[in-house]
Amino acid sequence: MKKLKAGSLQLVTFVVVVIALLLSAFIMLIHIHRQFRLKTDHIIDTVGLTHHGINQTLYNNLKYEDTVAIDLNSEDYKSLQVHKSFWGIYEKVHTTATVKTFSLKKTALVGAIQIETKQPTLVLKDNNKPLVLVGHTIIDGDAYLPERGIKSGNIAGTSYYRETYINGKISESKGLPKIEANLLNYINTLEHYSAFRETNKDDLSLEHSKQHNNTFENTEKRIYSSNDLYLSDIEITGHISIHSETKIVIDKSAQLTDVILIAPIIEIKDYVCGTFQVFATKQIDVGKHVVLDYPSTLLLKNDVSKNDKDKANMIFIDNHSIIKGHIVSLGKTASDNYEPQIKINPSTLIKGVIYCQQNLELRGTVDGSVFTNNFIIKEAGSIYQNHLYNAKISNDALDSRFITLPFENSKKDIAKWLY
Repeated sequence: MKKLKAGSLQLVTFVVVVIALLLSAFIMLIHIHRQFRLKTDHIIDTVGLTHHGINQTLYNNLKYEDTVAIDLNSEDYKSLQVHKSFWGIYEKVHTTATVKTFSLKKTALVGAIQIETKQPTLVLKDNNKPLVLVGHTIIDGDAYLPERGIKSGNIAGTSYYRETYINGKISESKGLPKIEANLLNYINTLEHYSAFRETNKDDLSLEHSKQHNNTFENTEKRIYSSNDLYLSDIEITGHISIHSETKIVIDKSAQLTDVILIAPIIEIKDYVCGTFQVFATKQIDVGKHVVLDYPSTLLLKNDVSKNDKDKANMIFIDNHSIIKGHIVSLGKTASDNYEPQIKINPSTLIKGVIYCQQNLELRGTVDGSVFTNNFIIKEAGSIYQNHLYNAKISNDALDSRFITLPFENSKKDIAKWLY
């Protein structure tokens, strides 16, 4: 019998060890790959669940300010919760999805899909007066007008210079579409400033820091003052509301993103840029060269009585400003009200929707839609009702995916994903 050398035994042992290590590595690789695939599947399932939760709010009337568990057909290893509230004029929908040990949260702003495949350019309430066009006024798109129709007019020697009145279909007006009752109730709560007087642990102080950020996954934080608030050299982003019982002034050095501002009077200085929603009860004043990106909102809620002589109670937007979103005036109006509640100067661009339950003085350009009770023009010492003077309204440039105000019975969709 031939004896093997010690070196041969060492070689065999080395080969066996290498093979064992390779087999172990291969088994470990298969295990890791399987775990990675399972984890990937869980992540995909969880992402799908968050979207399912958002869709539940789009197609079902879930309760506001309440966390609702969504039935997942007895899949015990999965769970889905949805919480719906308001953030400005939009619904804020927050979903939390869990698949075994993996959890994911998503938040979205939700509004209404345009009320038609192509939303009408103009809806004017029938107050037994025709619409009168003057100067270089342009209306491109479908319009809903009073029974007395449309005609040309003259203001201080200026006539109507175009051959056609409207480039689109003309239908009889049935009135302004009604805003969803839940949103109106929410807007009404913003008027009660006494509710914000008591400080709480979530309040932020402008004295301690010039930078405030709060994700929408966290509880809302608040900046509050019983006096005027002057926002300058400051950055405020996210789930933060800013309240004053008197007045808020926004300087061009302020950077505001996705916040809401609430005060009787809000003044936006020249050259301000940002994305935010404004709610006032007396006045909103927007300076020159202001740029507010989508989805921004300027909303004034104020009834006009016969004894109201304050001409400053309006949303005023000065020259060369661009507002991407919504301009909204809500409230009752007196029959002898000859003051505008929304006044838009020439060379100003609104990319979105104007909704006015009172008087609108429109001299700029609207890429979108106008819903109004009445037009008014004050020129050369005279007042002209239901007149449009050198205005342009066209929805051709407005993206069909633009998410608008939630009108009654309107379908809903996502305006923006939050963070």
